[in-house]
Amino acid sequence: MKPLVRILAVAHKEFLQLSRDRLTFGMIIGIPLIQLLMFGYAINTDVRNLSAAYVDEADTHLSRQFVSDITASQVISINQRVGNAQELNFLMDSGSVSLGIYLPDDFDRRVIERDRKAVQLLVDGTDPIILGVARQLTTMGVHFDSQTRIFGEQNLMEVRNYYNPERRSAVNIVPGLVGVILTMTMVLFTAVAIVREKERGNLELLINTPVKTTELMLGKIIPYVLIGLIQLVIILSCGRVFFSVPIRGSELQVLAAALVFISTNLSLGLLISTFAKTQFQAMQMTFFFFLPSILISGFMFPFDGMPEIAQMIAEILPLTHFNRLIRGIILRGADIMDMWDELVALGIFMLVALTLAIARFSKRLD
Repeated sequence: MKPLVRILAVAHKEFLQLSRDRLTFGMIIGIPLIQLLMFGYAINTDVRNLSAAYVDEADTHLSRQFVSDITASQVISINQRVGNAQELNFLMDSGSVSLGIYLPDDFDRRVIERDRKAVQLLVDGTDPIILGVARQLTTMGVHFDSQTRIFGEQNLMEVRNYYNPERRSAVNIVPGLVGVILTMTMVLFTAVAIVREKERGNLELLINTPVKTTELMLGKIIPYVLIGLIQLVIILSCGRVFFSVPIRGSELQVLAAALVFISTNLSLGLLISTFAKTQFQAMQMTFFFFLPSILISGFMFPFDGMPEIAQMIAEILPLTHFNRLIRGIILRGADIMDMWDELVALGIFMLVALTLAIARFSKRLD
């Protein structure tokens, strides 16, 4: 009987500690809710409204009717019409669209005579889900003046797989893993390291020196910048050696994009450290940020297929913008300046997080 009483006493003490630790209690409730909402609402493998652009060199009644019918399927959302194939390829390379539709000037003749494929569907093949959606489009029924022609059966639509002709999943996963690993390690390492310094009393020693708050913060993150760059080199080198993942763009631009992203995550880690009182709390808050980052950033599921509210939340996350940068440079050979808006988004997040971290850190020292 006495052992049971002691066990219950220890359990009661543990419940009291949990009730006083509001962050841990919030995580117990919050993490299951986030997972439920993410997987049940935001994550959608039945992809709709994929971003697309088209070229209509024929510009006839039949070609316009085809564009109207394929848009009505709601599988794709046509953002714009461009003048030629070069402009369409530029949109594909920059990641502005996931699908491109090319209608040649003899579209009507090809539809009537059926001697050649009438439409080219250009697909960003780095995402297997988008590629599967494109192949489903080829079986869609399109109405021409009350006559239905099934494109898949008549073989009028040709799917051209850009950037991943061999359809290897590693080509899509490895560049995305760069951002996932850097997010997890950089935020966690920085947050835990700063909190550990506070627990050991080392920060108080640094405070008594002439070092300013800004200098202290920046000095703390510089070693982790180098660690992040080393991780980048290791991941990309292993991806090339073991999975034959090509780097089609500039390696210096990959390095530049990673440098901005690493700095952004380190700034977030500093901000978390100003809220966390213990290393365990720092780990909890990091995981609370990491979970939505990996689920709705476009790493696991197509960004365009998510509901609008999930896309709005994802635009706040640094990993969303870095995924576009790293995949654009590595897989599509895009120039980093063509994706300048992604760099600006990362820069704004970094400045806001670093400013708040310095302000909160200074306030706590006063």
